[in-house]
Amino acid sequence: MFLALDDNTLDQLFLEARTHNVWLDKPVSDEQLRRLYTLAVQGPTAANSQPARFVFVKSAAAKERLRPLLAPGNVDKTMKAPVTVIVGADHAFHEHLPIFFPHADARAWYAGNTPLIESSALRNSSLQGAYLILAARALGLDTGPMSGFDNAGVDREFFDGTAIHSNFLINLGYGDASQLHPRSPRPGFDEFAHIL
Repeated sequence: MFLALDDNTLDQLFLEARTHNVWLDKPVSDEQLRRLYTLAVQGPTAANSQPARFVFVKSAAAKERLRPLLAPGNVDKTMKAPVTVIVGADHAFHEHLPIFFPHADARAWYAGNTPLIESSALRNSSLQGAYLILAARALGLDTGPMSGFDNAGVDREFFDGTAIHSNFLINLGYGDASQLHPRSPRPGFDEFAHIL
């Protein structure tokens, strides 16, 4: 059994963590990315389906491939981020279930059921993208998750010939805290939550 995390850790993960759009000129190492991935894939997914596929766009050449596929408002911050993560959803994730979920014939639950595959891939890859954000914060990195890109174009450019579809992007690095605007309001418990 684990103990509750201390307040400093909760601040780092949630209460003081922010979405960044301006980045310091400080690199993120390949070793950090591998550690980040190792943490992110530990989070739960349905039947341990693990549908997320992560492309860490880091090199200048890879960033240039991504540039024309970004919405205009996302170009500058993405080009300046040390890394941009493409979070993809593999629609053939069920083919790996005999390995990742050997306790039952989980592949049969999905095979041939396109709506279930699509909804499960989207839902669980979104969860895994959120785990990646929390893992990044735990490792002292900042993130800037975003939509605002040409999904079909990203799929052609980075996932051509696969069953992987882009879900969302996450800029990753060390944010410039001096450029943050005040935190936007969050809803109170009684506004959007109920205990029954």
